[in-house]
Amino acid sequence: MGGKTAIAAGLVLGTLAGAGVLAAVLYLAPDVTAPAPTQAPASEEAAQPSAPPSAEAATTAPSTAPSTAPSTAPSTAAPSTQGVTGSGSPTTSGSPGASGASTTGLFGVGEPAPALVVPQLGGGTIDLATLRGKPVWVNFMATWCLPCRDELPLMAGFAVRYQEQGLVVLAIDIREDDAAVKAFMSSLGITLPTGLDRDGAAQAAWGALALPVHFWVDKDGIVRDGALGGIGPDIMARGLGSILPGVDVTP
Repeated sequence: MGGKTAIAAGLVLGTLAGAGVLAAVLYLAPDVTAPAPTQAPASEEAAQPSAPPSAEAATTAPSTAPSTAPSTAPSTAAPSTQGVTGSGSPTTSGSPGASGASTTGLFGVGEPAPALVVPQLGGGTIDLATLRGKPVWVNFMATWCLPCRDELPLMAGFAVRYQEQGLVVLAIDIREDDAAVKAFMSSLGITLPTGLDRDGAAQAAWGALALPVHFWVDKDGIVRDGALGGIGPDIMARGLGSILPGVDVTP
């Protein structure tokens, strides 16, 4: 009995000693059964789910929707004013008008002159066709037109100076009473052949929409130059030069 008791006591003591060593080892050793801690997020914001792209980012992303706008907007610019001076007088390489040169489009330069058949002030008829072979200066005017009052005496002076070259200067009044035209011409001392375009037909045929307006027609009936009114002797001389070849026309 004594021997068995001693053995049993030894086993118990050994067991207790082993348990103590194990407990000490477990206390000092790290907990290998717990999972290693994961790295904490840098901030609370980083731990949040990803936010949708911002509006700014969306605007820079390439659009996949087809564009409904035309690639080029229609032009709304006003018509081109190239070749027009500040006063509205068209210009070309021809003789200048009141503030520039005449244009083929406006005056029909280089084209046969339109027909011109109107009653003449004081009796008779003015017919441009009967003047073929002579250089003709046609001026559309009216008694209420202030530039006409200034131009007519100058025109009468040119008519006298170049009558030997066959020059004919015609004044065509637009839509006015015969008596009013006669009184107007008499007040200026003008004796130029004066036509009466009573219904405005000649004005329309010649495109003489603004008064006064001048046309220079050569001996073959071709319009060689033209000018809007309010012109002076220098422009008049240039117009005459286009229908008086070889003549040194001076203002």
